[in-house]
Parts: sequence; C-alpha cells; structure tokens
Amino acid sequence: HVQLVESGGDSVQAGGSLRLSCAASGYIYVSRYCMGWFRQAPGKEREGVATITSDGSTTYADSVKGRFTFSKDNTKNALYLQMNGLKPEDTAMYYCAADEYNHGLAWRQYQHWGQGTQVTVS
Repeated sequence: HVQLVESGGDSVQAGGSLRLSCAASGYIYVSRYCMGWFRQAPGKEREGVATITSDGSTTYADSVKGRFTFSKDNTKNALYLQMNGLKPEDTAMYYCAADEYNHGLAWRQYQHWGQGTQVTVS
C-alpha cells in the first residue's frame, strides 16, 4: 500500500518560516523515485514548487527560488521542504508527489499523491 503523508502546514505571518515533511511508505523509496512538492491555492491550478530526483538534483519554481529548500533523507524515506521568507501568495494546500520517472514540475505526470497540508501566510 503506497502512502505519502504530509505534515508541517500551519498559519504564519509574512516573512516567517515553515518546514513541511512528507513520509513515504509502501514501494515508494525516495532514494529511487522522483519526488515533488506541489501546491494549489483556492481557485487556481495546481503548480509545481520543487522536485528532487533519485540522485538528489533539485529543481525549483522561479517563485520560490532562494526561499525554499527541498531535501530528502533516504534512511528515513522522508522529504522536507524548508520554506523561508514566506509571502501571502505562498498560501495554498501543499502536496507531496512521487513518480518513477523525472517529470520535473509537470504535476499532471506524477502518479502518487499525498492528501496535502495547508499553509496559510497572512
């Protein structure tokens, strides 16, 4: 049974920081899969935030470059998204996703998804 479980979402003031986590289980191993963080604000299309490949290469959306850092811990089979300098426009539901293949920020290509964690910046 494949599971991706996000945590760490919260309400923060602009300029604040949050660290999101995603625990993977089942046959998804963060050391072997392409993993991504995506977000969706109310009334908007889902968008890619950051991805990390099996070999650890990262890609960031322009809107978060320099503020967000995506990392993974292969031993814990977990992912982390450190978000600094948060802005109101970062408010969204954040999702963790996985796929065998590297699709970059193209969210529609990812096969496995978590339930999401809410980030609200005021």
